[in-house]
Amino acid sequence: MKDKHTQVAFYSMSIEITSEQAVRGAIQTHSKRVWRFGLALSGAKDIADDLLQATCLRALERHHQITSQARLDSWLMTICRSIWLNELRSRSVRKAQALSVTPEAELVATGPDAETNIFAAEVFTLVMQLPEAQRETVMLVFVEGYSYREAAALLDVPIGTIMSRLSNARQKLKIAMQHDGADTVRRSGK
Repeated sequence: MKDKHTQVAFYSMSIEITSEQAVRGAIQTHSKRVWRFGLALSGAKDIADDLLQATCLRALERHHQITSQARLDSWLMTICRSIWLNELRSRSVRKAQALSVTPEAELVATGPDAETNIFAAEVFTLVMQLPEAQRETVMLVFVEGYSYREAAALLDVPIGTIMSRLSNARQKLKIAMQHDGADTVRRSGK
C-alpha cells in the first residue's frame, strides 16, 4: 500500500496533467476566436498570428494557474489582450488609431448566401476602422458573443464603459454605412 505522501503527490500530479489537458483543449477549441480577437487588437494578420502563438505558449506555461475550467476562452482572451498591451507599451504606442484592413476569408462565414458574406465583409472593414477601444469591445460582444459583464471583466473596465463604447461604435458604424450607401448611389448614377 502506498504511503500518504505518495498518494498526495500522485493526486497533485494528476490535477496538473488535467489542467494542462484542459488548456490544450481550450487552445484547440478557441484558437480561431483568439486569432480574430488578436486581429481586432492589432489590425494585422501577421501580428494576430504572433499574438495567437504567444497566447498559446503563455497559457501552456501557466496552466497551473487556472482555478476553474468553466471559461477558459475568457482566460485565453485575457492573456491575448495582456500580451498585446505589453507589446504596445514596449513600442511606446499609446494612441488609438483607425485601421484599414481588408477582411480575411476566415473572418466571414462561408455559405451559399453571397450577399450576406459581402455585407459581413463590408461591416468588418468598417469595424476595423473604429478606434481600438471600440473595436475590441465590438469584437468581444458582437462577434465573440461575450456578455457586457464578461467583456468588462476581460477588458478590466466598468460595465458602463462597455455600454458607452458600444453605443459610440454603433453611431459611428451607422454614419459610415449611411455615408457608404450614399457613395454607392452616386457612383451608380441613380
